[in-house]
Amino acid sequence: MKANEIREKTEQELENELIELKSELFKLRFQLATNQLDNPMKLKEVKRNIARVKTVLRERELNLSRS
Repeated sequence: MKANEIREKTEQELENELIELKSELFKLRFQLATNQLDNPMKLKEVKRNIARVKTVLRERELNLSRS
């Protein structure tokens, strides 16, 4: 997921995306704990996507407070 794609989404879409990513992260961590995780790099990718979404949400929050 690219930052440009994230910035094009609405706040509601970003909130939903964040919920989905957190759910996916939970599932991946569970797979890691039970030695069923096929691709450990997927954990890193999902964490970064969560950070990207949170960053865009925070940027929008700060821009609204300045106005």
